Amino acid sequence: MSADPLLEETLMKRSQQKRLTSPLNYKERVFVLTKTKLTYYEFRAEKKFKKGSIDLQKVRCVEIVKNGGGVVTCQNKYPFQVVYDSGTLYVFAPSSESRNIWVQIIKEEIKENSVIVAKFHPEFWLEGVWLCCRQTEKLAPGCEKYNLFGDISRKPLPPIPGKDSTEKCRRPLPPPPPVHDPDDDDDDDTGGVEEEEEQQEVVIALYDFNGPEPHDLTLTKGEEYLILEKCDINWYKARNQYGEEGYIPINYVTEKKLGNLAQYAWYSKHVNRVKAEELLRREDKEGGFMVRDSSNPGTYTVSLYAKSAGGAVIRHYHIRETEGCPRQFYLTEKHLFTLIPDLIEYHNHNAAGLVARLRYPVGQKDGLAPSTAGFSYEKWEINPVELTFMKELGCGQFGVVRLGKWRAQHKVAIKAIREGAMYEEDFLEEAKVMMRLSHPKLVQLYGVCTHQKPIYIVSEFMELGCLLNHIRQRRNTFSPGSLLSICQDVSEGMEHLEANGFIHRDLAARNCLVNDALVVKVSDFGMARYVLDDQYTSSSGSKFPVKWSPPEVFNFCKFSSKSDVWSFGVLMWEVFTEGKMPFEHNPNHEVVMRVSQGHRLYRPRMATPSIYDIMQLCWHERAEERPSFSQISILISDALEEDSFSSA
Repeated sequence: MSADPLLEETLMKRSQQKRLTSPLNYKERVFVLTKTKLTYYEFRAEKKFKKGSIDLQKVRCVEIVKNGGGVVTCQNKYPFQVVYDSGTLYVFAPSSESRNIWVQIIKEEIKENSVIVAKFHPEFWLEGVWLCCRQTEKLAPGCEKYNLFGDISRKPLPPIPGKDSTEKCRRPLPPPPPVHDPDDDDDDDTGGVEEEEEQQEVVIALYDFNGPEPHDLTLTKGEEYLILEKCDINWYKARNQYGEEGYIPINYVTEKKLGNLAQYAWYSKHVNRVKAEELLRREDKEGGFMVRDSSNPGTYTVSLYAKSAGGAVIRHYHIRETEGCPRQFYLTEKHLFTLIPDLIEYHNHNAAGLVARLRYPVGQKDGLAPSTAGFSYEKWEINPVELTFMKELGCGQFGVVRLGKWRAQHKVAIKAIREGAMYEEDFLEEAKVMMRLSHPKLVQLYGVCTHQKPIYIVSEFMELGCLLNHIRQRRNTFSPGSLLSICQDVSEGMEHLEANGFIHRDLAARNCLVNDALVVKVSDFGMARYVLDDQYTSSSGSKFPVKWSPPEVFNFCKFSSKSDVWSFGVLMWEVFTEGKMPFEHNPNHEVVMRVSQGHRLYRPRMATPSIYDIMQLCWHERAEERPSFSQISILISDALEEDSFSSA
């Protein structure tokens, strides 16, 4: 019978922390595996209370957790993970033998599941980051290829615990039925959520959102909403104060809790030193300030604008922490505060050693709301009658691009695919790639029109157009810091592609776009492909941009994230030459020969030796020796915090 236990054993589990405020703890539970469910129980006074259960049909991955040399803080030291539709359950076995039995038997039971993932996270999610790939989105796709049975040979399973060989690790369960306990009423039979995790998660709207579809929920900036369900990495299901429910974009809200800086107008997360100075100078207000992330993760900097007889000055103050407990924050040692918002409030009224009071918050939140992943939750097919076509923006490889409006209100870019320019399947593959990606430094796809000819792709409109034209038209107006800031935008977008297993294959300044806020975003995924093993071998005869391509593309037509890194180095060179053509005096066949012989592009006049060093790292002959985009972003971020790139 399906209810007969396959395995029973006392194990440890880690709290799933489905709320950001949930505590991290470990609890002993009796786990019972049947043909249909993985259930765990608590014992109190020799009575059994069910605390959670996972339907095996919803399990997407079961695997040993690589601990990376870290310390497991519970008594059982052998972790494995059960990934299912609502999250990840970490379980800790008392021995390697016990863990292997649980993992192998659960794998056997889920082998026919249709929801098995292609990639998984081999290490823990801890303190807001995946330890394996450093992604900070809990719902981010995995970073390592998942093989359900890996190196396990499909030999007969070991004896079921309870036989002589494993009786020593089994703890017998009390006889059913379980005794009802009022504390057990909040059990979650599908999610395995501990009772201490059943706190309501409340968020605050950072922007207005007028839900365009009946299943969406309208957001009003500053109001609070209760999160009901985390649907995917881009959308929540929420409820407002009137009991109305619907879907909302994740990037329009932030959690309401003490210490969450995102709910304040003065906080700007993705702003470097150079951009902070540009924003403060643009506002030109005495006491203009912002709080931003420092290059050192987990720390913050106050950037402050002041006027004096000698002209405007900008100062950058690190928010420092005291050692020991309780932790306190300060800008000047005489004035300590438990919370950063309290520190900001104090210095709003008192300069107390600063060049001016923190009087006027300046930040990117004052601008337009960010793009959403589609106009509505799971709405990708757009009715063409909802589109208004306006002026032509340009003509690309696959057809004409026009400025337009969706439902007469949202400005969009509409690409019409010229008949015969590509296979429809190729177009739809491009659309699928873009639909699954949402990041502040990637041009957002809103939807597609596929039920007529020509096919349309509807995406975010970038007011200032192509990066290459942007820098050419403004030559001699850029500082080295502003050019490096452009490169940082591109590296952050590419870091997101890399983390999600996507290869661009045509990264260049011409394929990046600039918006009104001078944010640069990666565009044109026409050649992008999703690959499980991070390597895609082109079919014979495929075209590629020779002057942006590394030797392995010349010689073997092999594309990877590391070939994108090479292209990024060339893009950096384009930026620091303010739009020159790489190898401008050499035809393609000469470029292939010269690069294969070790020749590299020269150092641009506006690039410091340290910046040129980053370019050269990208141009290493061996792909495996090139840095990742994650490493490149750190190098650029560190460089931008140096005084040599400050305009103050």
